[in-house]
Amino acid sequence: MHRLSLLLAFSLLPATAQAETIYVTNEKAGTISVIDGATLKVAATWPVGKRPRGLLLSRDGKYLYVCASDANAVQVIDRASGKVIADLPSGEDPEQFALSIDGRTLFAANERDAAVTAIDVPSKSVAFQLVVGVEPEGMATSPDGTTVISTSETDNSIHWIDLATRSDVAVTAVGARPRHAEFTADGKQLWVSAEIGGDISVIDVASRKTIDRITFAPPGVLASSVMPVGVNFTPDGKTALVALGRGNTVAFVDVASRKVTGYVPVGGRVWHLAIGADGRRAFTANGLTNDVSVIDLATRKVVATIAVDKAPWGVVIAD
Repeated sequence: MHRLSLLLAFSLLPATAQAETIYVTNEKAGTISVIDGATLKVAATWPVGKRPRGLLLSRDGKYLYVCASDANAVQVIDRASGKVIADLPSGEDPEQFALSIDGRTLFAANERDAAVTAIDVPSKSVAFQLVVGVEPEGMATSPDGTTVISTSETDNSIHWIDLATRSDVAVTAVGARPRHAEFTADGKQLWVSAEIGGDISVIDVASRKTIDRITFAPPGVLASSVMPVGVNFTPDGKTALVALGRGNTVAFVDVASRKVTGYVPVGGRVWHLAIGADGRRAFTANGLTNDVSVIDLATRKVVATIAVDKAPWGVVIAD
């Protein structure tokens, strides 16, 4: 009987979410906050280059890549030690980046260069640089690895970069000031947020044409404050979460119908977010309140708020 009680007790414990580690870039502090997923507390704070923004996990999970925008570098951080072990050449003012499917190439958006720099990670050298639209920021790699997307904030467009030819092969108009691009897992659609436009453009990848626009109206929030930035899909691909910037809200969108199904208020100026691999929780970077909101995705409620450093911007989660 005692053994049965123990088994029942263990079965009630939360599962894989407990193993998560959450990393958050703090733009004004020049640091990364390391959050323990089990305790929901900051376990460490790592110094990095000036104005860290975009953040990625290496394919093997051993390293973090961070855009140190004012240091004009992409930095490589050893997760085991928390130390910066390399500065990769990235061009002027890297904002965000995408990673090739094989993990060997980083594609950095250089806002001041109006270019995308492809960085060969093993050799720590520039593979190529390509001029794109003015103020590139958001980057995404297609699931089949053939295409990289760059959002152009000033031109209100996205650029399609063909990796076989290393050329900018098409431009698609989107809403005003596009900030982030995200492919659906099947690679058939591309979702692009427009900060000033206040919407998401849903683009058919085959035709490279916009097939839908998703707008947002969170209760009690001025329309002028609704500024979509970060977009992320749940692991099952059924739901998109959209960070609404100064709207201080995360929107839930049904991917199949492209209808908004709910809103969750979070901290001030939610810029980016990440969803755990088990699909249970989301973590948001709230740049004005200097904290991270933890959303339980089943109940759609904030279950914790974690104080971090100044101006959190990007978030990634590692198992």
